[in-house]
Amino acid sequence: MQAIIFETMKKQAEMLQNKEISCVELTSAYLESIKQQDDVIGAYLHVAEESALATAVKVDEKRVKGEVLHPLAGLPMAIKDNICTVDMPTTCASKMLEGYTSPYDATVVKLLKEADAIVLGKVNMDEFAMGASTENSYYKKTRNPVATDRVPGGSSGGSAAAVAAHMATYALGSDTGGSVRQPASFCGVVGLKPTYGRISRSGLIAFASSLDQIGPLGRSVEDAAAVYKLLSRHDEMDSTSGKSEALSVPELLGKSVKGMKIALPIAFFSEGIQVEVKEAVLQAAKVFESLGAIVEEVSLKGIDAALPAYYLISSAEASSNLARFDGVKYGYRTEDFQSIEELYKRTRGEGFGREVKRRILLGTYALSSGYYDAYYQKALKIRSMVLNEYTQIFEKYDFVLSPVAPSTAYRFGEHGKSPVEMYLGDIYTVPVNIAGLPGLSINCGFDQNHLPIGLQLIGKAHDEATLLSAGFAFEQSKKLWRVER
Repeated sequence: MQAIIFETMKKQAEMLQNKEISCVELTSAYLESIKQQDDVIGAYLHVAEESALATAVKVDEKRVKGEVLHPLAGLPMAIKDNICTVDMPTTCASKMLEGYTSPYDATVVKLLKEADAIVLGKVNMDEFAMGASTENSYYKKTRNPVATDRVPGGSSGGSAAAVAAHMATYALGSDTGGSVRQPASFCGVVGLKPTYGRISRSGLIAFASSLDQIGPLGRSVEDAAAVYKLLSRHDEMDSTSGKSEALSVPELLGKSVKGMKIALPIAFFSEGIQVEVKEAVLQAAKVFESLGAIVEEVSLKGIDAALPAYYLISSAEASSNLARFDGVKYGYRTEDFQSIEELYKRTRGEGFGREVKRRILLGTYALSSGYYDAYYQKALKIRSMVLNEYTQIFEKYDFVLSPVAPSTAYRFGEHGKSPVEMYLGDIYTVPVNIAGLPGLSINCGFDQNHLPIGLQLIGKAHDEATLLSAGFAFEQSKKLWRVER
C-alpha cells in the first residue's frame, strides 16, 4: 500500500473514486512516509495525524453513501505555516508566534475543508516568509529530498520538500518574490504563482501585502491546475480578490501551443547564470519550437532594477505589517522589562530572527523622513516601469520563457555570509511579483550533480490557462522524449 504515494494525484483520485483504496489507507500511507523520512527532511512543523485520519474516515463514509464528492476529496496535502488554521498552530516559523493558534481559518483552508481535502499538517518555511533557503526558520532547517546536503529553496521550502519526498500529494505555499517557484525548481516539482488577487490572501499572515500570493505546489502541471481551480475564487474578505476562474481543469490545460509566440529575454542569460541552467532552458525553448511555437529573443529594458526595487518595497511593507508584533496583544512577550518601551524593544529583539530584523530595518529606513522620496518612491516608479515593460511584451507574445533561478540548489551555509548573494537568486522571479503576473515553474532537466533545473513561464495577468497549457504540453513532450531515448 505504501507504493500508492508514488502515484500521480489524478491516479490516486481515480483509485479513491473506484474504491480500489480507501481514504484512510491513502492517508495512513502518507503519515507513515512522514514518520519514516521527516526526521531527516524536516518539512513538517506540525503533523495533524489524529484530525487527518478522522477526516479520512468521514470521506470514506460519504463515498460509501454515494455522495457526490469534489475531485480532490480525500487527497492528503500540506499547508505552509503562514496560512491560518483554527485546529493547528500558525507560527510563521518564528519564535514570535510560537504556539499561536488562529481564531479563524484562511479562505483557502475553508475551501480545502469544503472539498474534503485531508490536511496532514503545517510545513516549515523561512521566518515570516523572508528568505530563499528555509535556513531562516526558528525551529529547524528543511533539507532538499533530492540531495539532503542542499537547501530546498524558500520561503516555501517545507511545501516543496513535502511534495518532492512524497510526504504530501500537494501543498500550498506563498510567493512574494519567487517563494513558490524557486523551491519548486530546487526540488524538481511544479509551482504556480497565480495572478495577484486570483487566490484569496485572507488568512495569509502578511509579509508584503502588495506582492504576496498563495500558490499550489504539486508533482505535475495537472496537479497544480486542479488545486488552482479549487482555490481561484472571488473572496469578499479580501479587497484585492479578483474574479473567480471559470475554466475547468481540462480547459486550463487544453490550449494548443502551436502558433504561440514566446519571448526569450536575452538579459536573463547573461552573467551570473550557471551554464547547465542556461543550456537546459535554451533546450526547453527548442522543445517549444518543436511543438509549433515561435520563440524570439527580446530585450526587457530596466529589468535589472526590479530586484533592488522589490527589496525596498517588500521590506517597507514588512516593516509596517510586522509592527503589530509588539508583545502586547498576541505572540511572544519578553519576561524582563521595566517600561512599555523596553517591552517593545526586548520582545521584538528576542522574538524576531536576524533576517527579519534586517528587512524591518531596511524598510523602516526607506520609509523614514528624508529618505522616502529617494528610495521608496523611486522603487514604486521602477515597479510601474517593469509592469509597462511586460505589458508591451505581451502585446506581441503569449508568454515569456526564462530560468527560475540562476543556479540549482546550493549547499547549506553557502550564501550565509552575504545576504546579497542570496537576494541575487531572486533576480528572475521578483519581476513577476512586481508586475502582479502569473508564473509557473516546471522541471526542464538536471545538472551534473543530478540536481533539478527549473523552467519559468511568465504570462499575462489572469491568463493562467496559457501558462498551464504550455507547461502541460512541455511536460507531456518531455515524457515522450524520455521514452524515445
